[in-house]
Amino acid sequence: MISGNDETIFKLLHYFITVKNYNPVILHGVKDEIWLENLEGDYKIIRLVSNYIHNNEQLQMDLYKTNRIVKSIKKKTLSFNVPILSIMLNTGENVHINEDKVGDVTFVVGKELKDITDNENIIFTFPDLKNHTNFKEKGIELFAKITNDINKKTEKDTIQAEDIFKPKKPVITYVLILINVLVFLISLLFDMKEEVILYGGNHRELIRLGDYYRLITSMFIHVDLLHLLCNCYSLYVVGNQIESFFGKTKYLIIYFGSGIIASLLSICFNTSFSIGASGAIFGLLGSILYFGYHYRLYLGNVLKTQIIPLIILNLLIGFASTGIDNAAHIGGLIGGILVSMICGLKYKSNKVERFNGILMTIILLSVIIYLGIFGG
Repeated sequence: MISGNDETIFKLLHYFITVKNYNPVILHGVKDEIWLENLEGDYKIIRLVSNYIHNNEQLQMDLYKTNRIVKSIKKKTLSFNVPILSIMLNTGENVHINEDKVGDVTFVVGKELKDITDNENIIFTFPDLKNHTNFKEKGIELFAKITNDINKKTEKDTIQAEDIFKPKKPVITYVLILINVLVFLISLLFDMKEEVILYGGNHRELIRLGDYYRLITSMFIHVDLLHLLCNCYSLYVVGNQIESFFGKTKYLIIYFGSGIIASLLSICFNTSFSIGASGAIFGLLGSILYFGYHYRLYLGNVLKTQIIPLIILNLLIGFASTGIDNAAHIGGLIGGILVSMICGLKYKSNKVERFNGILMTIILLSVIIYLGIFGG
């Protein structure tokens, strides 16, 4: 026999998981409540609380406990703002909530499903909730349908995650490394280091004279063997991941798009020759930062402990050293994020986000093209 309270929870779970793409959060030591998470949702956390709250003191304890758990979620997901919707399904008559929002937590209180669907906050944020919780099935049939639908949604999410994260052969990465090596070997074997830099390196005055091809050719020129090895190794490690996550076509767009932005920002600040693949490689770091943010449930710790420290360390080395084109590195990093926004993430990105990426890229290009090519 399924109680009315359980039926309400089943229907809400079905809606938030299958319609709004929330996922259950596993929390140790939490009883009689279900936590759901969608970091792209209006409410990033939804709590379905069936635990009996009998007075305001217990409600305050519940709020304190919720805030402590949310602090750990913020750290894990690198989120500054985590709005929470607490749906309280079992409160006593002595509980009086004067405000429906306390800090990041919005309260919705109700004994029955109708109390929830008729709530002003619910109607504003989830206007279709009432329609999606109107089931013909009752009792065990309802439980079976909801369980089956949730299992299908979980299976679909698992297939999508496997599609994104399964290793793919990094063909494009190998080709890019090969081009870098061949250019270096040709310049070495024919004793043409200075000529290669002179005719292919990135240089403000030569770009302004119309040699726009230098914005790309400079990405494949390296001054010595150590320079080449460092960039090729970085390209292999980071490029391998971006090619796997984004696919070959988007990977090429990100690599060359961020590399060109890096070259353009470089000539805004430098008057000497600039060469090397590091601007494009920083673009790949920006891309993996963008990817990691959207998939931070999978890569949260990697993002905090490896990717972000690596980016910061390399930028600090650039600022502390002479002969390193940090303008190109910063340009590549920003370009990698923006071009990745334009390309979009499979199963994640929407039209608004991609449009924002296009708009911000147009603004950035307008500024750096004016300063670098047409500026004084």
